[in-house]
Amino acid sequence: MIDWKEEAEKTYGFQVDVLRRGRGSWILETDQGLRLLKEYRGSVNRLEFEEEVLRSLDGMETLRADRYMRNSAGELLSTAEDGTRYIVKEWFADPECDLKDEREVLSAVRALALLHRQFRRIERQEAWNRRSMISPPLFEAMRRHNRELKKARTYIRGKRKKNEFELCVIGNFERFAAQSVEAERGMAQLYETHGKEILDGYAVCHGEPDYHHILIGNGYVAVTEFNQMHLGVQMEDLYYFLRKVMEKHDWNVRLGQQILETYERVLPVSGSERQVLYYLLLYPEKYWKQINFYYNANKAWVPAKSTEKIRKLEAQQEAKERFIHTVVEIG
Repeated sequence: MIDWKEEAEKTYGFQVDVLRRGRGSWILETDQGLRLLKEYRGSVNRLEFEEEVLRSLDGMETLRADRYMRNSAGELLSTAEDGTRYIVKEWFADPECDLKDEREVLSAVRALALLHRQFRRIERQEAWNRRSMISPPLFEAMRRHNRELKKARTYIRGKRKKNEFELCVIGNFERFAAQSVEAERGMAQLYETHGKEILDGYAVCHGEPDYHHILIGNGYVAVTEFNQMHLGVQMEDLYYFLRKVMEKHDWNVRLGQQILETYERVLPVSGSERQVLYYLLLYPEKYWKQINFYYNANKAWVPAKSTEKIRKLEAQQEAKERFIHTVVEIG
């Protein structure tokens, strides 16, 4: 059993006053400020990539990030005596963005736009041209997911006795499947006609900017957990955050318009970017996730929550379609 207080003090040279459990990590109150310690299974190259990118935020007062700390030997990655590899980074005591609070939501999306704008100013490094760091064309994932949807439907259709979840899927599959095909075809066509523009516009993306990773501070917003950072279309980030918010607000058109206007006041969205956002929103990603989870799990028992989520998606579908065609319409 590692004594993380002793380990951190020995390796990083600060004094730990309080050590407490975090989400898959340890939170350290030190004489140098709040720190987070967690095990790390990635590569040093990946850490160097993240540190190089986050260095671009130096000097920004209203936007902060959980920067990695170098240990006393000047290294980003540390190893305990038992071989456990871990990192330490700056941390914040601020609360996560409350998706029910519209002011916090707009503060968060403004921070995301500032992050994207700053990331676009970074000169791309040759070392970043690795498959693990670059997003493949967005229609490829849609195509793969559509094949998985078809396999699941074929399986369900072949069952003689269907449970509640399976009956629910049979009842609404065609509507969602039609959208998934339309989104895939539209995105593929977009890459055919604007592929060079899209690829040339690849920039650093956060990768998973949900409310857990956006903390609302006093006079600043802290964006955390960049472990999914990659080079790609930044609309992926905006889509991810927008979808999470809209699902909580039943696809409220007014709020959605405010979110996009707030983002564009910092960073205007081009025509091709708007089309990317449109097709990402059109694709029924959450529907695919529920069915994929079912298909790859123990089908003898399906959690009631899975059925509830599918029904909620169906109930929100009209509002979602109205939102897409009103807020992100591409003509």
